[in-house]
Parts: sequence; structure tokens; C-alpha cells
Amino acid sequence: MKARNIIGAFGAAAAAELGVAAYFYRRTMKRGPAKVGRTIKMAGTDWNQYADFIGRRKELFLARPHKDVWVTARDGIRLHGTFFPNKGSKRIVLCFHGYTSEGMKDYIALSEYYFKRGFSMLSVDARAHGKSEGKYIGFGCLDRLDALAWLDWISESYGEDAKIIMHGTSMGAATVLMASGLRLPEQVKGIVADCGFTSPKEVFTHVLHSMYHMPAFPIIQIADAMNKKLAGYGMDECNAAREVKNSRTPTLFIHGDADTFVPYAMCEELYQNCAAKKWKLTVRGAAHAESYYKDTQAYEKALDTLLEDVL
Repeated sequence: MKARNIIGAFGAAAAAELGVAAYFYRRTMKRGPAKVGRTIKMAGTDWNQYADFIGRRKELFLARPHKDVWVTARDGIRLHGTFFPNKGSKRIVLCFHGYTSEGMKDYIALSEYYFKRGFSMLSVDARAHGKSEGKYIGFGCLDRLDALAWLDWISESYGEDAKIIMHGTSMGAATVLMASGLRLPEQVKGIVADCGFTSPKEVFTHVLHSMYHMPAFPIIQIADAMNKKLAGYGMDECNAAREVKNSRTPTLFIHGDADTFVPYAMCEELYQNCAAKKWKLTVRGAAHAESYYKDTQAYEKALDTLLEDVL
């Protein structure tokens, strides 16, 4: 009887752990249940204080000529982007947004910086975001391969003399850093990674510990098995801290030291591991994805340094 009770207790505990893992997996990895409002709350950045500034930039942003563009990922998913030509310029910034955001949101403020320096802009929706297809979020692991499809579109449209900067924020930064370990076209001259994480596994572990006060084991292990089956990749299958060791693309790392969502220590690890020419900007007091707004002058100066070096 006692043995049966013990087995039953273990069974109940295992079922509870499976249920918790499935709950967090669905809320985190699946399109729809992964809500932008929850992400903003967890990130803790007060965007209300920048509403007027963003509003002014948005008016200028949307007033520029732009068009929808589409590519097909290697697994057949159609991906959407918005292209802003700039007087036929072959300087192009390819922008990757953060988790639960969209291509037309994260680069509203930064757009004027790039337009004034003669760049056209291609701002894309990650798979399972915006107008792009997809059921499961790629967290950079799948998106780095999607980035190759966008680079092919630029190369086909603008030729060998195109000069491309890849700029990513949060999940978008993880995307460009993970992509840096691949063989990128010669047209890619530089990478900007703003508050990027190392891997889905490590950032999820941090969130479970810091925000939910829960142990990562066995939730991460269960979610990893689920993700391999449903989304087709493991949560540490592609780790930006490993990929940058193979990078040959000059890279600017930017991170706020008050970021509680993606800890600043991840930026330090990424920067130290990066084998390419590199720069780092630490913005004091900036929360997640807040660096440009917290210290616009320092951010733009750091971008100037990268662009002057690579273009």
C-alpha cells in the first residue's frame, strides 16, 4: 500500500511538472498565447515617458514611401517585411525586432538616424509575428536561417555592390548574432546587436528564476523536448555565445546595465566570445531595449563609429 502511495505521489508530481511546463511553453513559444503586453510587463521598461518622441518619429516614418515584400523561408513559411527605399541607395539596414513585437514597431525611432545617413530600410516580421506565417516562435534559432532569405532578396534586388548592416533588438539581436556564425554574403558589412541574449534556454532559465521564482529543472528540459517535436529545434541548439566565435563580421554590442529581462552579463559573454572586430556600448541605467531612448547621443555615436569603419 505504501509503495503504491509513493508511486502515486511520484506520478502526480510528474504530471504536475508536465502541466506546468506545457503551460509555460504554450504562453512563450506559440503564436497567439505569447502576448506583447505580458512581454512589456516582464521587461519592465517604462515606454510612456518616450511616447511623444516615438509619436513624432512615427509620423515621419510612416510618411516615407514604403512597400510590402515577401520571401519564402527554407521550410516553406512565407515571411513579410516592409521596405523603405531611400533615393535608390544601396546602403541597406536589415532590421530584426524583439519577441512578440513586429517589424514596423521596434525601429520607428531609429529610422531617422539611418535615413539621414543614406540608408534604405528593410524591417521584417519574424516568423510567427506580424504578417509573417508560422505557428511557433523561432527565438533566433530558426530566424537566423530566415535572415539568409532576406539577405538573398537584398542581393537579388540590389546586386553585389549593396552594403548591408544587420541591426537586431532583443530576440532580433540574438538572431543577427546567431546568423554571424553562418557564411554571410560579402554585402553584409556590419552587425548591431542591442540587448541580445545567448540562447532561449538561458534566457528562459533566467526568467523562471528571477520573475517566477521557480527552478528551471525539469521545466526547461520538458519544454525543450516539446519544442524539438513541435517547432523543430532545441532551446540550446543555437547559442549566440557559441556562434559569435565563428563570426568575421564587425559587430557593435549595445546593452543597458539596468536590464532585468536579458541580463547585462549575457552581453559581456557575447562580447568576449566574439571573434570579429567589435565595439561595446554600455548605457547606464537603461532597462530592456531602452538604450537608444536613454542616451540617444551615445547610441548614435557608437553607430557612427561602426559605420565609419565598415563602409
